[in-house]
Amino acid sequence: MAPLAAVLGTTHHPFYYKASTATGDDRPPFADEWQRKVEAYRETLTAAQPDILVMVGADHFHQFFLDNYPTFLIGKAPRYDATFYNEQREFGIPTYVLDGHEDLSGYLLQGLMDRGFDFSFSNELKIDHSIICPIITTRPEADLPVVPIYTNIFAPPLPSPKRFWDLGRAIREVIDEYPSDKRIAAIGSGHLSLELGGPRQFGEHGPDPEFDANAIEWLANGDIEAILDNVTLETLAGHGNATHGFMDLILMMGIAGPEKAAYVDNFDLYHTMEAYFTWYPNGAPA
Repeated sequence: MAPLAAVLGTTHHPFYYKASTATGDDRPPFADEWQRKVEAYRETLTAAQPDILVMVGADHFHQFFLDNYPTFLIGKAPRYDATFYNEQREFGIPTYVLDGHEDLSGYLLQGLMDRGFDFSFSNELKIDHSIICPIITTRPEADLPVVPIYTNIFAPPLPSPKRFWDLGRAIREVIDEYPSDKRIAAIGSGHLSLELGGPRQFGEHGPDPEFDANAIEWLANGDIEAILDNVTLETLAGHGNATHGFMDLILMMGIAGPEKAAYVDNFDLYHTMEAYFTWYPNGAPA
């Protein structure tokens, strides 16, 4: 059975690449510390020595829209293009071509369907920054095959937080049953409190620092009971109009299980709280 080498839950700020590669007067004052934290986090994946990456993210209305947004989707392509023009223009994110892993994609699709998750699939998916930013921060070589999974955190009606947790648990079951000796790592990105285009955008900190502190503690401790007691679609909206991305971090904790994270870090980046979590389900690497 395939070893699950690591599970990473992270934020996906599209400005990181531009900030970390800037020099001279163009380099933001926070870039050095942000880069140091990201490079330390990257080592948690490198140490796991993965062969395949299962990547969880969400499409930012680049190819799915309010009239036809899949609840859950898996890519089944031999390769994936990234990124979109507006991401290149605004944030300087470079283009990529990522290799896919069609066998694991098909195995996950069937296994998740068997467990009651009616997935869509795509043979021509294009990847946006919800997956490319974690590639840049955790595996900048972009040298491993990926299985992209997209979730709906944007277009109502949304799945519940409990559904994201259950999906994470199901993904873990299927990976554990996958007949291979390849080392699999799961990397998923979401965010904590976040406001996009609303009155609380670009403040001195995220729109709800109290929620951010609680969310980091819940994830760090694997406390799914506290999450499900406190997090609903309605409360997430109250923390910021884009805070539903937190559900992808719940999903990642679902893959890891209700366990304490082996690595936890965060960075208060004025308008948002960046956060980084790593679990080693089969024990920390030597």
